[in-house]
Amino acid sequence: MFSFYLFEVVCIHCNQSQLVGPPQPIVAIVGDDIILLCHLEPAVDAVAMTVEWARPDLEHSFVHVWHGGRKLPIQHPSYKGRTSLFLDKLKDGDVSLKLSEVKLSDEGRYRCFIPSLGIETTLVVGAASSPVINVTKSSSGVVLECESKGWYPEPELFWLDAEGKLLSAGAPETVRGPDGLYTVSSRVTAEKSHSNSFTCRVQQLSINQSRDTHIHVPGQGAFIDVMWVVGIHYIAKRIHSAIQIIEFRCSNHFHGHRCIKPST
Repeated sequence: MFSFYLFEVVCIHCNQSQLVGPPQPIVAIVGDDIILLCHLEPAVDAVAMTVEWARPDLEHSFVHVWHGGRKLPIQHPSYKGRTSLFLDKLKDGDVSLKLSEVKLSDEGRYRCFIPSLGIETTLVVGAASSPVINVTKSSSGVVLECESKGWYPEPELFWLDAEGKLLSAGAPETVRGPDGLYTVSSRVTAEKSHSNSFTCRVQQLSINQSRDTHIHVPGQGAFIDVMWVVGIHYIAKRIHSAIQIIEFRCSNHFHGHRCIKPST
């Protein structure tokens, strides 16, 4: 499963030097270490400055505080041991924050602040995974069921034929788990009029993520032949088991009496 983190920066206040962040969204994978970029331009030595990284949406908003040449023990508990500045770059005005082992709860607005200067960074968290297709048989044709787990925000699911055209299917079923992630599923019947190639597509446009799974279904005749072989094999096993039971009863319960074993 993958998660994606997007960052956008807005300049709050600009002076002779200003804090600058990334002009484009940053994408990361869940569990990775990421860097929230923030630096002074023109470059000014920030070693002796107060640098605050905060989440305004949290009750204890401080994520990381640098003051008097050291890190202060003022920090939201969920970030303990996961944040740091690049000490060797502070003299060059680089006050970027390294955030380790990013998780879903890190979603929110981040503020990089130096007295009289500041920028805000918005962190949008997303998750995506590839769908899985299962095949069963019904009286009207082959039934395809597609399921994809571990999405955030809530995704869309739809079916495509071999030409990329939408197939008619019922509304997808979506369930949100206790971890905040969504599972989406849908069924479609591959009727005789359809081609033999199908695609299940799950997408979430707000995080620009899409996952496809393709499947080729044999012709109806081939599928029926397979079902006949499976059925005959099952019946043969049942008959063989019944014969073994009869022979066992004869040998254990009819000593001294005539017991006719069925021919095999």
